Amino acid sequence: MTEHDTPLSTSNPNADAAFITQPSLFQATVSIPVAPPPATLVQPQPLTAESSIAACAVPYRLYLELTDHSRYTVTCFLSDLHLMMEFLGSDTPIGRITMEDLIGWLNFLRLRHKHRPAPKSIARRATFLKNFFGWLSAEGVIQENPAAGIALSRPLPPLPEILFEDEIARLLRAAESDSRCACLVFLILYAGLKKEEIMGLKLQHVDLSDPEHPIVSVHFPGQAKRHRERRMALPAEFTLVLRRYLEEYHPQERLFEYTDRNLNYILARAVQQAGIKKRVTLQLLRDIYAVRELRAGTAPEELREKLGLSEEAWRESYEKYRKLAFPL
Repeated sequence: MTEHDTPLSTSNPNADAAFITQPSLFQATVSIPVAPPPATLVQPQPLTAESSIAACAVPYRLYLELTDHSRYTVTCFLSDLHLMMEFLGSDTPIGRITMEDLIGWLNFLRLRHKHRPAPKSIARRATFLKNFFGWLSAEGVIQENPAAGIALSRPLPPLPEILFEDEIARLLRAAESDSRCACLVFLILYAGLKKEEIMGLKLQHVDLSDPEHPIVSVHFPGQAKRHRERRMALPAEFTLVLRRYLEEYHPQERLFEYTDRNLNYILARAVQQAGIKKRVTLQLLRDIYAVRELRAGTAPEELREKLGLSEEAWRESYEKYRKLAFPL
């Protein structure tokens, strides 16, 4: 044994044991995470007549989003609910609200609120009351609807001056010089599309499999969950108009790669070329489509579906279209 070979000491009987039980320098300490217990799902209590106004906010929002209401309408109605809650008190039971309370809120907004809303906004809030308490009544939450007796007096804007048939023919002839304009005018004048729907159209939304009966599928941007797809038929001439447009402009994904301002400029040039002095907009072409449909005998509810309008928007629009189609 050399001087460097040091034997284990035997004077301490525990020395060997102490040496042997020391943990390795390279032994890893593994920590196994323990999953937390699953959270308990809290189910909302069903609404009753004693539920507070605040308790209605989430169920009402869900109702609006699952029914035929635009995103703008949902936002406005929920804002109106918040304003009513501030006036009546968030803890007020919904079954104890009277028509006098609602009229008091509308008068407060109309006369004493620091930011007096326009008459159009007051009318919309009356529409909100009809919608909100009508929903509670239909669900059986309240027995009597306090908004049933509130009259809707929405101020109607002045009627637009629509084009005569000879002016429409002149516009169509002028649009032929630019296939973009011809395609745009056909889609609104013969299918009644909104400007936003025009801008959201993709190439696959137009079906030319039967050239004699072209079809356009309308998807309103951001509202696919709330609105059914509308399939609108177009005259056979649209097939040639569209093919010419595709050959000349080569759109890649969307049918119109333009802003709404661009579309207005495209239409304005054709209107000027046609020598039309009236104010012609994309919305006016949509109005002409609706008026033509009514004069052709289309039922109001069917026309509402074709135009893709909610029931709230249709109340005002139908009155306008009826007066334009059948003036006294």
